[in-house]
Amino acid sequence: MLEHGGNLRDAAKRFGRDDWIDLSTGINPRWYPAPEVAGSAWHRLPEPDPALTAAAQAFYGAPQMLPVAGTQAAIQALPRLRAPSRVAVSAPSYAEHAHHWAGHGHAMTLTPYAELPDAVAQHDVVVVVNPNNPTGAVVPAVQLLQWADQLAARGGWLVVDEAFGDTAQENSVAAHTDRAGLIVLRSVGKFFGLAGIRLGFVAAHADLLRELANLLGPWTISGPAQQIAMAALSDHAWQAETRTQLAASGERLRALLAAHGIQSHGTPLFQWWAEPRPEAFWQHMAERGIWVRLFTQAARGIRLGLPPDEASWQRLHTALKEWTQQ
Repeated sequence: MLEHGGNLRDAAKRFGRDDWIDLSTGINPRWYPAPEVAGSAWHRLPEPDPALTAAAQAFYGAPQMLPVAGTQAAIQALPRLRAPSRVAVSAPSYAEHAHHWAGHGHAMTLTPYAELPDAVAQHDVVVVVNPNNPTGAVVPAVQLLQWADQLAARGGWLVVDEAFGDTAQENSVAAHTDRAGLIVLRSVGKFFGLAGIRLGFVAAHADLLRELANLLGPWTISGPAQQIAMAALSDHAWQAETRTQLAASGERLRALLAAHGIQSHGTPLFQWWAEPRPEAFWQHMAERGIWVRLFTQAARGIRLGLPPDEASWQRLHTALKEWTQQ
């Protein structure tokens, strides 16, 4: 199993402490206030609710969508819907994509973002994380649509993971997924801070969504998750306020890092930089009860999410000051 952020039990086991600040995930630390769930949601088998799909289509601007148990479910299932293919996965990016496309008979290659245009001409499937996790790099929507048309012309797919796209909807291509060969993944966990309900959506052509639904089987989304997500997706006031708040917090994090000599980039939910000594930085922060995301493979660097409160901001400031004084 691949390593991911959010593994605070591992942090505590290795370093002790019970006062951790978790900056390792890029999930909004101010999650949507989940409403009380109707008692029937705990009792009945969770039939798919058309109202949930309608709410998602309205929020994401997609013509048709399929709810899934987090985008992870789709990432694991999509490689099983194709015959062995030549697959290019953007690198660095969310490691689960490459991990699963490398199986099921596919020939998978990790492709730097600068080489993606050439990869479109040489592969059957191209996977792009946009905005990228962990670097925050963005491919313009117009470029993605051109690639999608090139791939679809020969029966190929462009898979665009927009899990961190809710703060930059102008770059989304979800609205164009009625065309064959374009598949977009969206997550409720990041922007809404509801990773625990395990819910995401796939936007794609209706034929592909039927195949994916048949593969995943019945009752994939719990009744409580459906009710909570419908409230979150329909709460336009909370969404607008949260976008404003995240933009300010993201800029504050970038400026804080810059004040300590770290030139970072990313999204409103996280900052990333190619740290020359990533293991040492990670160790320094962990010893102070701050859990950050360490990358040592395709990209050597550090990703930081947003602190949850003012006390956490101050602890991060102090830890960064001590790091720069070393």
